[in-house]
Amino acid sequence: MNNIRNFCIIAHIDHGKSTLADRLLEYTKTVEGKDLQAQVLDNMDLERERGITIKSHAIQMEYMYQSEKYILNLIDTPGHVDFSYEVSRSIAACEGALLIVDAAQGIQAQTISNLYMAIENDLEIIPVINKIDLPSAMPDEVEDQIVELLGCDRKSILRASGKTGEGVLDILEAIVTRIAPPVGDPEAPLQCLIFDSVFNSFRGIIAYFKVVNGVIKKNDLVKFVSTGCEYEADEVGVLKLNMSPRNEVRTGDVGYIISGIKTSKEVKVGDTITHVKRPCDKAIEGFEEVKPMVFAGVYPIESEDFENLRASLEKLQLNDASLTFQPESSAALGFGFRCGFLGLLHMEIIQERLDREFNMNVITTVPNVSYKVYDKKGGCVEVHNPSGLPEPTLIDHIDEPYIRASVITNTAYIGAIMTLCLSKRGILIKQEYISGDRIEIHYDMPLGEIVIDFYDKLKSISKGYASFDYHLIDFRPSKLVKLDILLNAEPVDALSTLTHVDNAVAFGRRMCEKLKELIPRQQFDIAIQAAIGAKIIARETVKAVRKDVTAKCYGGDISRKRKLLEKQKEGKKRMKQIGTVEVPQKAFLAVLKLD
Repeated sequence: MNNIRNFCIIAHIDHGKSTLADRLLEYTKTVEGKDLQAQVLDNMDLERERGITIKSHAIQMEYMYQSEKYILNLIDTPGHVDFSYEVSRSIAACEGALLIVDAAQGIQAQTISNLYMAIENDLEIIPVINKIDLPSAMPDEVEDQIVELLGCDRKSILRASGKTGEGVLDILEAIVTRIAPPVGDPEAPLQCLIFDSVFNSFRGIIAYFKVVNGVIKKNDLVKFVSTGCEYEADEVGVLKLNMSPRNEVRTGDVGYIISGIKTSKEVKVGDTITHVKRPCDKAIEGFEEVKPMVFAGVYPIESEDFENLRASLEKLQLNDASLTFQPESSAALGFGFRCGFLGLLHMEIIQERLDREFNMNVITTVPNVSYKVYDKKGGCVEVHNPSGLPEPTLIDHIDEPYIRASVITNTAYIGAIMTLCLSKRGILIKQEYISGDRIEIHYDMPLGEIVIDFYDKLKSISKGYASFDYHLIDFRPSKLVKLDILLNAEPVDALSTLTHVDNAVAFGRRMCEKLKELIPRQQFDIAIQAAIGAKIIARETVKAVRKDVTAKCYGGDISRKRKLLEKQKEGKKRMKQIGTVEVPQKAFLAVLKLD
Protein backbone atom coordinates (compact mmCIF):
# COMPACT_ATOMS: atom_id res chain seq x y z
CA MET A 1 0.00 0.00 0.00
CA ASN A 2 2.95 2.35 0.59
CA ASN A 3 3.63 2.33 -3.14
CA ILE A 4 0.15 3.49 -4.22
CA ARG A 5 -0.54 7.16 -5.03
CA ASN A 6 -4.06 8.43 -5.89
CA PHE A 7 -4.19 11.92 -7.41
CA CYS A 8 -6.35 14.08 -9.66
CA ILE A 9 -5.64 17.03 -11.94
CA ILE A 10 -7.61 20.23 -11.30
CA ALA A 11 -7.57 23.48 -13.26
CA HIS A 12 -9.66 26.15 -14.96
CA ILE A 13 -11.06 25.22 -18.38
CA ASP A 14 -8.42 25.18 -21.18
CA HIS A 15 -5.33 25.26 -18.96
CA GLY A 16 -3.99 22.05 -20.48
CA LYS A 17 -5.02 19.25 -18.05
CA SER A 18 -5.74 16.63 -20.71
CA THR A 19 -2.53 17.32 -22.66
CA LEU A 20 -0.45 17.01 -19.49
CA ALA A 21 -2.27 13.77 -18.62
CA ASP A 22 -1.26 12.48 -22.11
CA ARG A 23 2.40 13.17 -21.34
CA LEU A 24 2.18 11.41 -17.95
CA LEU A 25 0.70 8.34 -19.67
CA GLU A 26 3.39 8.47 -22.36
CA TYR A 27 6.32 8.82 -19.93
CA THR A 28 5.10 5.95 -17.75
CA LYS A 29 4.62 3.82 -20.93
CA THR A 30 0.94 3.21 -20.00
CA VAL A 31 -0.14 4.17 -23.50
CA GLU A 32 2.13 3.41 -26.43
CA GLY A 33 2.21 3.20 -30.22
CA LYS A 34 -1.08 3.59 -32.04
CA ASP A 35 -3.08 4.29 -28.85
CA LEU A 36 -1.10 7.48 -28.29
CA GLN A 37 -3.32 10.27 -29.59
CA ALA A 38 -4.11 13.75 -28.31
CA GLN A 39 -6.47 13.77 -25.27
CA VAL A 40 -6.27 10.01 -24.72
CA LEU A 41 -8.65 10.16 -21.75
CA ASP A 42 -11.36 12.16 -23.52
CA ASN A 43 -13.08 9.18 -25.10
CA MET A 44 -16.40 10.85 -25.99
CA ASP A 45 -16.71 12.34 -29.50
CA LEU A 46 -18.32 15.41 -27.97
CA GLU A 47 -15.28 16.03 -25.77
CA ARG A 48 -12.91 15.87 -28.72
CA GLU A 49 -15.06 18.12 -30.91
CA ARG A 50 -15.46 20.84 -28.31
CA GLY A 51 -12.01 20.41 -26.79
CA ILE A 52 -13.44 20.19 -23.26
CA THR A 53 -13.47 17.39 -20.70
CA ILE A 54 -17.02 16.47 -19.65
CA LYS A 55 -16.41 13.28 -17.64
CA SER A 56 -13.65 12.60 -15.14
CA HIS A 57 -11.60 9.58 -16.25
CA ALA A 58 -9.59 7.23 -14.04
CA ILE A 59 -6.49 5.37 -15.28
CA GLN A 60 -3.69 3.46 -13.55
CA MET A 61 0.00 3.99 -14.34
CA GLU A 62 3.13 2.17 -13.17
CA TYR A 63 6.28 4.21 -12.50
CA MET A 64 9.79 3.10 -11.48
CA TYR A 65 11.39 5.49 -9.00
CA GLN A 66 14.76 4.68 -7.38
CA SER A 67 14.36 1.05 -8.58
CA GLU A 68 11.02 0.67 -6.77
CA LYS A 69 7.70 0.23 -8.59
CA TYR A 70 4.92 2.70 -7.74
CA ILE A 71 1.26 2.49 -8.80
CA LEU A 72 -0.18 5.88 -9.70
CA ASN A 73 -3.98 6.23 -10.05
CA LEU A 74 -4.75 9.37 -12.03
CA ILE A 75 -8.21 10.95 -12.36
CA ASP A 76 -8.43 13.66 -15.04
CA THR A 77 -11.26 16.11 -14.26
CA PRO A 78 -13.33 18.65 -16.23
CA GLY A 79 -12.54 22.36 -15.92
CA HIS A 80 -15.89 23.92 -16.81
CA VAL A 81 -17.99 25.07 -13.85
CA ASP A 82 -21.09 23.21 -15.14
CA PHE A 83 -19.26 19.95 -14.40
CA SER A 84 -17.88 20.89 -10.97
CA TYR A 85 -19.85 17.98 -9.44
CA GLU A 86 -17.59 15.58 -11.39
CA VAL A 87 -14.58 17.29 -9.80
CA SER A 88 -15.98 16.95 -6.25
CA ARG A 89 -16.43 13.19 -6.79
CA SER A 90 -12.88 12.78 -8.11
CA ILE A 91 -11.43 14.71 -5.19
CA ALA A 92 -13.21 12.39 -2.72
CA ALA A 93 -11.30 9.42 -4.18
CA CYS A 94 -7.81 10.99 -3.99
CA GLU A 95 -5.05 11.95 -1.54
CA GLY A 96 -3.36 14.56 -3.69
CA ALA A 97 -4.01 16.96 -6.57
CA LEU A 98 -1.97 18.57 -9.32
CA LEU A 99 -3.10 22.20 -9.50
CA ILE A 100 -2.41 23.30 -13.07
CA VAL A 101 -2.18 26.99 -13.95
CA ASP A 102 -1.69 28.30 -17.48
CA ALA A 103 1.54 30.36 -17.69
CA ALA A 104 -0.15 32.79 -20.10
CA GLN A 105 -3.50 33.23 -18.31
CA GLY A 106 -2.69 32.94 -14.62
CA ILE A 107 -5.09 31.91 -11.86
CA GLN A 108 -8.80 31.99 -12.75
CA ALA A 109 -12.12 31.42 -10.95
CA GLN A 110 -12.45 27.68 -11.45
CA THR A 111 -8.83 27.19 -10.33
CA ILE A 112 -9.76 28.79 -7.02
CA SER A 113 -13.08 27.01 -6.42
CA ASN A 114 -11.55 23.61 -7.33
CA LEU A 115 -8.60 24.40 -5.08
CA TYR A 116 -10.88 25.19 -2.11
CA MET A 117 -12.70 21.90 -2.74
CA ALA A 118 -9.36 20.04 -2.64
CA ILE A 119 -8.19 21.84 0.51
CA GLU A 120 -11.48 21.02 2.32
CA ASN A 121 -10.75 17.34 1.62
CA ASP A 122 -7.17 17.69 3.00
CA LEU A 123 -5.47 16.85 -0.28
CA GLU A 124 -1.75 17.48 -0.82
CA ILE A 125 -1.55 20.19 -3.52
CA ILE A 126 1.29 20.17 -6.09
CA PRO A 127 1.22 23.48 -8.01
CA VAL A 128 2.32 23.22 -11.67
CA ILE A 129 2.74 26.10 -14.12
CA ASN A 130 1.85 24.64 -17.54
CA LYS A 131 2.43 25.90 -21.12
CA ILE A 132 5.81 27.54 -20.30
CA ASP A 133 6.81 27.02 -23.96
CA LEU A 134 4.31 29.70 -25.12
CA PRO A 135 5.79 33.00 -26.34
CA SER A 136 3.23 34.86 -24.17
CA ALA A 137 4.07 32.87 -21.01
CA MET A 138 4.80 34.88 -17.85
CA PRO A 139 5.84 32.19 -15.34
CA ASP A 140 7.25 34.61 -12.75
CA GLU A 141 4.03 36.63 -12.40
CA VAL A 142 1.98 33.42 -12.25
CA GLU A 143 4.36 32.07 -9.61
CA ASP A 144 3.66 35.20 -7.50
CA GLN A 145 -0.11 34.57 -7.83
CA ILE A 146 0.26 30.92 -6.74
CA VAL A 147 2.41 31.88 -3.73
CA GLU A 148 -0.19 34.47 -2.68
CA LEU A 149 -3.06 31.98 -3.12
CA LEU A 150 -1.48 28.91 -1.52
CA GLY A 151 1.15 30.46 0.74
CA CYS A 152 3.55 27.75 -0.44
CA ASP A 153 7.31 27.81 -0.94
CA ARG A 154 8.51 29.08 -4.36
CA LYS A 155 10.75 26.02 -4.78
CA SER A 156 7.72 23.70 -4.55
CA ILE A 157 6.14 25.14 -7.72
CA LEU A 158 6.95 23.03 -10.79
CA ARG A 159 7.20 24.36 -14.34
CA ALA A 160 6.16 22.14 -17.21
CA SER A 161 4.86 22.01 -20.76
CA GLY A 162 2.27 19.42 -21.72
CA LYS A 163 3.05 20.00 -25.40
CA THR A 164 6.85 19.50 -25.37
CA GLY A 165 7.02 17.20 -22.33
CA GLU A 166 9.39 19.51 -20.43
CA GLY A 167 9.23 19.08 -16.65
CA VAL A 168 6.99 15.97 -16.79
CA LEU A 169 9.53 13.75 -15.03
CA ASP A 170 9.74 16.31 -12.18
CA ILE A 171 5.95 16.05 -11.82
CA LEU A 172 6.09 12.23 -11.60
CA GLU A 173 8.84 12.47 -8.99
CA ALA A 174 6.82 15.05 -6.99
CA ILE A 175 3.74 12.77 -7.07
CA VAL A 176 5.76 9.90 -5.57
CA THR A 177 7.64 11.96 -2.99
CA ARG A 178 5.04 14.56 -1.88
CA ILE A 179 1.66 12.80 -1.98
CA ALA A 180 1.00 10.51 0.99
CA PRO A 181 0.04 6.87 0.35
CA PRO A 182 -3.63 6.05 1.05
CA VAL A 183 -4.49 5.31 4.69
CA GLY A 184 -6.66 2.30 5.43
CA ASP A 185 -6.65 -1.05 7.16
CA PRO A 186 -6.38 -4.10 4.84
CA GLU A 187 -7.61 -6.32 7.73
CA ALA A 188 -10.74 -4.26 8.51
CA PRO A 189 -14.21 -5.04 7.06
CA LEU A 190 -14.54 -4.02 3.40
CA GLN A 191 -15.46 -0.38 2.64
CA CYS A 192 -15.40 0.89 -0.97
CA LEU A 193 -16.58 4.31 -2.13
CA ILE A 194 -18.36 4.39 -5.52
CA PHE A 195 -17.29 7.54 -7.36
CA ASP A 196 -18.65 6.82 -10.85
CA SER A 197 -20.56 4.26 -12.91
CA VAL A 198 -21.20 3.48 -16.58
CA PHE A 199 -23.74 1.38 -18.46
CA ASN A 200 -22.52 -1.37 -20.76
CA SER A 201 -25.18 -3.03 -22.92
CA PHE A 202 -23.47 -6.46 -22.63
CA ARG A 203 -22.25 -6.50 -19.01
CA GLY A 204 -24.85 -4.38 -17.20
CA ILE A 205 -23.77 -1.57 -14.91
CA ILE A 206 -20.09 -1.17 -14.10
CA ALA A 207 -19.30 0.74 -10.89
CA TYR A 208 -15.93 2.46 -10.31
CA PHE A 209 -14.79 2.56 -6.69
CA LYS A 210 -11.90 3.30 -4.36
CA VAL A 211 -11.13 0.73 -1.65
CA VAL A 212 -10.90 2.60 1.67
CA ASN A 213 -10.57 -0.44 3.99
CA GLY A 214 -10.33 -4.20 3.43
CA VAL A 215 -9.85 -6.20 0.21
CA ILE A 216 -12.40 -7.08 -2.49
CA LYS A 217 -11.89 -10.38 -4.35
CA LYS A 218 -13.42 -11.94 -7.42
CA ASN A 219 -16.67 -13.90 -6.66
CA ASP A 220 -17.08 -12.20 -3.24
CA LEU A 221 -20.67 -11.69 -2.08
CA VAL A 222 -21.01 -7.90 -1.66
CA LYS A 223 -23.72 -5.49 -0.55
CA PHE A 224 -24.44 -1.89 -1.59
CA VAL A 225 -25.18 -0.13 1.71
CA SER A 226 -27.71 2.57 0.73
CA THR A 227 -29.90 0.29 -1.43
CA GLY A 228 -29.25 -2.86 0.63
CA CYS A 229 -28.97 -4.99 -2.56
CA GLU A 230 -26.61 -7.99 -2.59
CA TYR A 231 -24.52 -9.17 -5.56
CA GLU A 232 -21.73 -11.52 -6.49
CA ALA A 233 -18.62 -9.79 -7.86
CA ASP A 234 -18.35 -11.51 -11.27
CA GLU A 235 -15.29 -9.47 -12.15
CA VAL A 236 -13.12 -6.95 -10.31
CA GLY A 237 -10.08 -5.17 -11.68
CA VAL A 238 -8.19 -1.95 -12.23
CA LEU A 239 -8.61 0.74 -14.87
CA LYS A 240 -5.78 0.83 -17.41
CA LEU A 241 -6.56 2.29 -20.84
CA ASN A 242 -9.15 -0.48 -20.95
CA MET A 243 -10.49 -2.44 -17.97
CA SER A 244 -7.91 -4.92 -16.72
CA PRO A 245 -9.30 -7.83 -14.58
CA ARG A 246 -7.55 -8.83 -11.31
CA ASN A 247 -8.24 -11.51 -8.69
CA GLU A 248 -8.42 -8.88 -5.95
CA VAL A 249 -8.32 -5.10 -5.48
CA ARG A 250 -6.59 -4.07 -2.29
CA THR A 251 -6.89 -1.15 0.16
CA GLY A 252 -6.07 2.25 -1.30
CA ASP A 253 -6.47 1.13 -4.91
CA VAL A 254 -9.00 2.33 -7.48
CA GLY A 255 -10.90 -0.30 -9.47
CA TYR A 256 -14.17 -1.42 -11.03
CA ILE A 257 -16.75 -4.12 -10.27
CA ILE A 258 -19.08 -5.94 -12.67
CA SER A 259 -21.87 -7.85 -10.98
CA GLY A 260 -24.60 -8.07 -13.61
CA ILE A 261 -26.67 -5.18 -12.22
CA LYS A 262 -29.47 -4.43 -14.68
CA THR A 263 -31.41 -1.47 -13.25
CA SER A 264 -29.79 1.90 -12.79
CA LYS A 265 -31.67 2.72 -9.56
CA GLU A 266 -29.56 0.14 -7.71
CA VAL A 267 -26.27 2.03 -8.11
CA LYS A 268 -25.84 5.41 -6.46
CA VAL A 269 -22.71 7.49 -6.76
CA GLY A 270 -21.29 8.07 -3.26
CA ASP A 271 -22.63 4.71 -2.00
CA THR A 272 -20.49 2.24 -0.03
CA ILE A 273 -19.79 -1.40 -1.02
CA THR A 274 -19.16 -3.90 1.79
CA HIS A 275 -19.11 -7.68 2.33
CA VAL A 276 -22.36 -9.48 3.18
CA LYS A 277 -20.69 -11.80 5.75
CA ARG A 278 -18.57 -9.17 7.48
CA PRO A 279 -20.16 -5.76 6.87
CA CYS A 280 -18.66 -2.43 7.95
CA ASP A 281 -20.24 -0.46 10.81
CA LYS A 282 -21.20 2.63 8.80
CA ALA A 283 -21.16 3.93 5.28
CA ILE A 284 -18.39 6.28 4.13
CA GLU A 285 -19.34 9.94 4.25
CA GLY A 286 -20.60 10.38 0.69
CA PHE A 287 -20.87 13.48 -1.47
CA GLU A 288 -23.18 16.43 -0.91
CA GLU A 289 -26.44 16.34 -2.85
CA VAL A 290 -26.26 18.16 -6.14
CA LYS A 291 -28.22 21.43 -6.58
CA PRO A 292 -29.71 21.84 -10.07
CA MET A 293 -29.59 25.46 -11.28
CA VAL A 294 -31.73 25.22 -14.41
CA PHE A 295 -34.98 23.30 -14.96
CA ALA A 296 -36.31 22.57 -18.43
CA GLY A 297 -38.81 20.18 -19.96
CA VAL A 298 -37.37 17.47 -22.24
CA TYR A 299 -39.94 15.92 -24.59
CA PRO A 300 -39.61 13.18 -27.23
CA ILE A 301 -40.48 14.34 -30.74
CA GLU A 302 -42.46 11.11 -31.30
CA SER A 303 -44.84 10.57 -28.37
CA GLU A 304 -44.38 6.77 -28.42
CA ASP A 305 -40.69 7.26 -27.51
CA PHE A 306 -41.62 8.32 -23.96
CA GLU A 307 -40.52 5.05 -22.30
CA ASN A 308 -37.31 4.95 -24.37
CA LEU A 309 -36.55 8.48 -23.21
CA ARG A 310 -37.04 7.42 -19.57
CA ALA A 311 -34.61 4.51 -20.04
CA SER A 312 -32.08 6.77 -21.80
CA LEU A 313 -32.23 9.39 -19.03
CA GLU A 314 -31.73 6.69 -16.38
CA LYS A 315 -28.64 5.41 -18.19
CA LEU A 316 -27.31 8.94 -18.57
CA GLN A 317 -27.89 9.60 -14.88
CA LEU A 318 -25.56 6.69 -14.04
CA ASN A 319 -22.80 8.36 -15.95
CA ASP A 320 -23.70 11.90 -14.89
CA ALA A 321 -25.07 11.98 -11.35
CA SER A 322 -25.78 15.73 -11.49
CA LEU A 323 -28.78 15.20 -13.80
CA THR A 324 -32.19 15.01 -12.07
CA PHE A 325 -35.57 14.35 -13.74
CA GLN A 326 -39.27 13.72 -13.07
CA PRO A 327 -42.24 13.12 -15.45
CA GLU A 328 -44.49 16.01 -16.57
CA SER A 329 -46.87 16.77 -19.45
CA SER A 330 -47.62 19.70 -21.73
CA ALA A 331 -50.56 20.56 -23.99
CA ALA A 332 -48.47 21.12 -27.12
CA LEU A 333 -45.73 18.55 -26.58
CA GLY A 334 -47.43 15.63 -24.79
CA PHE A 335 -45.59 13.61 -22.14
CA GLY A 336 -41.99 14.30 -21.19
CA PHE A 337 -39.67 14.97 -18.26
CA ARG A 338 -38.82 17.99 -16.17
CA CYS A 339 -35.02 17.85 -15.87
CA GLY A 340 -32.67 19.73 -13.55
CA PHE A 341 -29.24 20.78 -14.90
CA LEU A 342 -26.22 22.53 -13.41
CA GLY A 343 -26.14 25.15 -16.16
CA LEU A 344 -26.81 25.86 -19.80
CA LEU A 345 -23.70 24.09 -21.13
CA HIS A 346 -24.69 21.02 -19.09
CA MET A 347 -28.17 21.18 -20.63
CA GLU A 348 -26.71 21.42 -24.16
CA ILE A 349 -24.36 18.49 -23.54
CA ILE A 350 -27.14 16.27 -22.14
CA GLN A 351 -29.25 17.03 -25.22
CA GLU A 352 -26.34 16.16 -27.54
CA ARG A 353 -25.61 12.94 -25.63
CA LEU A 354 -29.25 11.85 -25.80
CA ASP A 355 -29.08 12.31 -29.55
CA ARG A 356 -25.72 10.59 -30.11
CA GLU A 357 -25.62 7.80 -27.56
CA PHE A 358 -29.31 6.83 -27.51
CA ASN A 359 -30.63 8.17 -30.86
CA MET A 360 -33.29 10.15 -28.98
CA ASN A 361 -34.62 13.22 -30.78
CA VAL A 362 -35.88 15.59 -28.11
CA ILE A 363 -37.32 19.08 -27.77
CA THR A 364 -36.15 21.15 -24.81
CA THR A 365 -38.43 23.88 -23.48
CA VAL A 366 -37.49 27.26 -22.04
CA PRO A 367 -35.66 26.81 -18.70
CA ASN A 368 -37.48 28.08 -15.60
CA VAL A 369 -38.05 27.58 -11.84
CA SER A 370 -41.06 26.65 -9.65
CA TYR A 371 -43.47 29.24 -8.17
CA LYS A 372 -46.14 29.23 -5.44
CA VAL A 373 -49.45 30.60 -6.70
CA TYR A 374 -52.09 31.74 -4.13
CA ASP A 375 -55.74 31.99 -5.25
CA LYS A 376 -58.37 34.35 -3.82
CA LYS A 377 -59.77 31.62 -1.54
CA GLY A 378 -56.39 31.29 0.20
CA GLY A 379 -55.38 28.00 -1.46
CA CYS A 380 -51.82 27.52 -2.75
CA VAL A 381 -50.51 25.46 -5.68
CA GLU A 382 -46.92 24.93 -6.79
CA VAL A 383 -46.45 25.64 -10.51
CA HIS A 384 -43.44 24.27 -12.40
CA ASN A 385 -44.21 25.56 -15.86
CA PRO A 386 -46.29 28.53 -17.06
CA SER A 387 -48.97 26.37 -18.73
CA GLY A 388 -50.00 25.16 -15.24
CA LEU A 389 -50.99 28.68 -14.10
CA PRO A 390 -54.64 29.23 -13.10
CA GLU A 391 -56.69 31.97 -14.86
CA PRO A 392 -55.34 35.49 -14.05
CA THR A 393 -58.75 36.45 -12.54
CA LEU A 394 -58.42 33.72 -9.89
CA ILE A 395 -54.88 34.58 -8.76
CA ASP A 396 -54.39 36.64 -5.61
CA HIS A 397 -50.55 36.77 -5.71
CA ILE A 398 -47.54 34.72 -6.81
CA ASP A 399 -44.51 33.98 -4.62
CA GLU A 400 -41.20 33.30 -6.31
CA PRO A 401 -38.11 31.59 -4.85
CA TYR A 402 -35.28 33.86 -3.67
CA ILE A 403 -31.66 32.85 -3.25
CA ARG A 404 -28.73 34.23 -1.27
CA ALA A 405 -25.95 34.53 -3.86
CA SER A 406 -22.30 35.04 -3.02
CA VAL A 407 -19.96 36.23 -5.77
CA ILE A 408 -16.20 36.15 -5.22
CA THR A 409 -14.33 38.39 -7.64
CA ASN A 410 -11.42 40.67 -8.33
CA THR A 411 -12.00 44.30 -7.20
CA ALA A 412 -11.52 45.50 -10.80
CA TYR A 413 -14.91 44.05 -11.80
CA ILE A 414 -17.09 45.18 -8.87
CA GLY A 415 -18.91 47.94 -10.76
CA ALA A 416 -19.94 45.78 -13.69
CA ILE A 417 -21.02 42.89 -11.44
CA MET A 418 -23.14 45.16 -9.21
CA THR A 419 -24.85 46.63 -12.30
CA LEU A 420 -25.60 43.09 -13.52
CA CYS A 421 -27.04 42.02 -10.13
CA LEU A 422 -29.24 45.13 -9.90
CA SER A 423 -30.56 44.55 -13.43
CA LYS A 424 -31.59 41.07 -12.24
CA ARG A 425 -33.59 42.61 -9.32
CA GLY A 426 -30.86 41.81 -6.79
CA ILE A 427 -30.75 43.35 -3.29
CA LEU A 428 -27.23 44.00 -1.93
CA ILE A 429 -26.82 42.45 1.54
CA LYS A 430 -23.11 42.96 2.29
CA GLN A 431 -19.64 42.99 0.79
CA GLU A 432 -16.36 42.01 2.41
CA TYR A 433 -12.70 41.85 1.36
CA ILE A 434 -11.17 38.39 1.57
CA SER A 435 -7.53 39.11 0.76
CA GLY A 436 -5.58 41.65 -1.26
CA ASP A 437 -7.80 42.56 -4.19
CA ARG A 438 -10.41 39.80 -3.80
CA ILE A 439 -13.90 40.66 -2.56
CA GLU A 440 -17.03 38.69 -1.71
CA ILE A 441 -20.43 40.28 -2.48
CA HIS A 442 -23.70 38.86 -1.06
CA TYR A 443 -26.99 39.48 -2.87
CA ASP A 444 -30.60 38.32 -2.45
CA MET A 445 -31.97 37.58 -5.91
CA PRO A 446 -34.96 35.85 -7.52
CA LEU A 447 -33.93 32.38 -8.72
CA GLY A 448 -35.88 32.90 -11.96
CA GLU A 449 -33.56 35.76 -12.95
CA ILE A 450 -30.34 33.79 -12.65
CA VAL A 451 -31.63 30.67 -14.41
CA ILE A 452 -31.20 31.72 -17.98
CA ASP A 453 -28.12 33.78 -18.68
CA PHE A 454 -26.88 35.27 -15.39
CA TYR A 455 -23.96 32.89 -15.07
CA ASP A 456 -22.75 33.36 -18.64
CA LYS A 457 -22.94 37.15 -18.32
CA LEU A 458 -21.14 37.08 -14.97
CA LYS A 459 -18.32 35.05 -16.53
CA SER A 460 -17.96 37.35 -19.54
CA ILE A 461 -17.99 40.69 -17.68
CA SER A 462 -15.47 39.38 -15.14
CA LYS A 463 -13.29 37.66 -17.79
CA GLY A 464 -13.81 34.38 -15.93
CA TYR A 465 -12.55 35.79 -12.60
CA ALA A 466 -15.83 35.61 -10.70
CA SER A 467 -17.00 32.46 -8.96
CA PHE A 468 -20.60 32.17 -7.91
CA ASP A 469 -22.44 30.10 -5.32
CA TYR A 470 -25.99 30.26 -4.00
CA HIS A 471 -28.53 28.66 -1.67
CA LEU A 472 -32.31 28.96 -1.55
CA ILE A 473 -33.59 31.15 1.32
CA ASP A 474 -37.36 31.68 0.96
CA PHE A 475 -40.33 32.56 -1.27
CA ARG A 476 -41.35 36.23 -1.63
CA PRO A 477 -44.40 37.87 -3.28
CA SER A 478 -43.66 39.34 -6.68
CA LYS A 479 -45.52 40.93 -9.61
CA LEU A 480 -45.27 38.26 -12.28
CA VAL A 481 -47.21 37.91 -15.53
CA LYS A 482 -47.50 35.06 -18.00
CA LEU A 483 -46.14 35.97 -21.42
CA ASP A 484 -47.61 33.89 -24.25
CA ILE A 485 -46.20 33.53 -27.74
CA LEU A 486 -48.81 33.05 -30.49
CA LEU A 487 -48.08 31.75 -33.99
CA ASN A 488 -50.98 32.55 -36.35
CA ALA A 489 -53.12 33.18 -33.24
CA GLU A 490 -52.35 29.70 -31.80
CA PRO A 491 -50.50 29.80 -28.42
CA VAL A 492 -47.32 27.68 -28.25
CA ASP A 493 -47.21 26.60 -24.60
CA ALA A 494 -43.59 25.45 -24.75
CA LEU A 495 -42.51 29.03 -25.46
CA SER A 496 -44.58 30.74 -22.74
CA THR A 497 -42.69 32.17 -19.77
CA LEU A 498 -43.40 33.79 -16.42
CA THR A 499 -41.68 37.14 -16.22
CA HIS A 500 -41.67 40.27 -14.07
CA VAL A 501 -44.12 43.02 -15.12
CA ASP A 502 -41.31 45.54 -15.73
CA ASN A 503 -39.42 43.26 -18.12
CA ALA A 504 -42.44 41.80 -19.94
CA VAL A 505 -42.80 44.21 -22.89
CA ALA A 506 -39.10 44.38 -23.74
CA PHE A 507 -38.78 40.60 -23.36
CA GLY A 508 -41.82 39.95 -25.59
CA ARG A 509 -40.46 42.25 -28.28
CA ARG A 510 -37.05 40.58 -28.28
CA MET A 511 -38.65 37.12 -28.38
CA CYS A 512 -40.70 38.01 -31.47
CA GLU A 513 -37.67 39.44 -33.27
CA LYS A 514 -35.61 36.35 -32.50
CA LEU A 515 -38.34 33.94 -33.60
CA LYS A 516 -38.73 35.84 -36.86
CA GLU A 517 -35.11 34.99 -37.69
CA LEU A 518 -35.47 31.34 -36.73
CA ILE A 519 -38.84 30.21 -38.09
CA PRO A 520 -38.44 29.09 -41.72
CA ARG A 521 -40.58 30.87 -44.35
CA GLN A 522 -43.70 29.01 -45.47
CA GLN A 523 -46.07 29.41 -48.44
CA PHE A 524 -48.18 31.78 -46.33
CA ASP A 525 -47.56 34.70 -43.93
CA ILE A 526 -46.89 33.72 -40.31
CA ALA A 527 -47.85 36.19 -37.58
CA ILE A 528 -45.67 35.98 -34.44
CA GLN A 529 -47.25 37.75 -31.47
CA ALA A 530 -46.40 38.18 -27.81
CA ALA A 531 -49.41 38.55 -25.52
CA ILE A 532 -50.15 39.10 -21.83
CA GLY A 533 -53.64 37.70 -21.31
CA ALA A 534 -55.71 39.15 -24.20
CA LYS A 535 -53.40 42.14 -24.79
CA ILE A 536 -50.95 41.84 -27.71
CA ILE A 537 -47.71 43.64 -26.83
CA ALA A 538 -45.49 42.84 -29.84
CA ARG A 539 -45.81 41.48 -33.35
CA GLU A 540 -43.53 40.37 -36.18
CA THR A 541 -44.49 38.78 -39.53
CA VAL A 542 -42.58 36.10 -41.41
CA LYS A 543 -43.28 36.92 -45.06
CA ALA A 544 -44.52 34.18 -47.40
CA VAL A 545 -42.40 32.62 -50.09
CA ARG A 546 -44.18 33.59 -53.34
CA LYS A 547 -43.97 32.23 -56.83
CA ASP A 548 -43.93 34.90 -59.52
CA VAL A 549 -47.26 34.01 -61.21
CA THR A 550 -47.15 37.06 -63.51
CA ALA A 551 -43.87 36.04 -65.17
CA LYS A 552 -45.62 34.77 -68.32
CA CYS A 553 -47.54 38.05 -68.88
CA TYR A 554 -45.69 40.61 -70.89
CA GLY A 555 -47.52 43.54 -72.34
CA GLY A 556 -51.32 43.37 -72.59
CA ASP A 557 -53.86 44.71 -70.14
CA ILE A 558 -53.11 45.08 -66.38
CA SER A 559 -56.32 43.14 -65.57
CA ARG A 560 -54.64 39.91 -66.79
CA LYS A 561 -51.94 40.27 -64.12
CA ARG A 562 -54.44 41.30 -61.45
CA LYS A 563 -56.56 38.20 -62.14
CA LEU A 564 -53.53 35.92 -61.64
CA LEU A 565 -52.52 37.69 -58.41
CA GLU A 566 -56.08 37.46 -56.99
CA LYS A 567 -56.13 33.75 -57.76
CA GLN A 568 -52.81 33.30 -55.94
CA LYS A 569 -54.11 35.31 -52.96
CA GLU A 570 -57.12 32.98 -52.61
CA GLY A 571 -54.83 29.95 -52.60
CA LYS A 572 -52.59 31.48 -49.90
CA LYS A 573 -55.64 32.23 -47.72
CA ARG A 574 -56.86 28.63 -48.00
CA MET A 575 -53.38 27.34 -47.27
CA LYS A 576 -53.14 29.46 -44.12
CA GLN A 577 -56.30 27.85 -42.71
CA ILE A 578 -54.97 24.31 -43.05
CA GLY A 579 -51.20 24.95 -42.84
CA THR A 580 -49.29 24.31 -39.61
CA VAL A 581 -46.13 26.13 -38.56
CA GLU A 582 -43.14 23.91 -37.79
CA VAL A 583 -41.21 25.39 -34.87
CA PRO A 584 -37.54 24.35 -35.09
CA GLN A 585 -35.66 23.21 -31.96
CA LYS A 586 -33.46 26.33 -32.16
CA ALA A 587 -36.49 28.50 -31.47
CA PHE A 588 -37.05 26.88 -28.05
CA LEU A 589 -33.48 27.72 -27.09
CA ALA A 590 -33.70 31.21 -28.63
CA VAL A 591 -34.86 32.61 -25.31
CA LEU A 592 -31.49 31.75 -23.77
CA LYS A 593 -29.50 33.69 -26.30
CA LEU A 594 -31.69 36.78 -26.61
CA ASP A 595 -28.81 39.18 -26.10
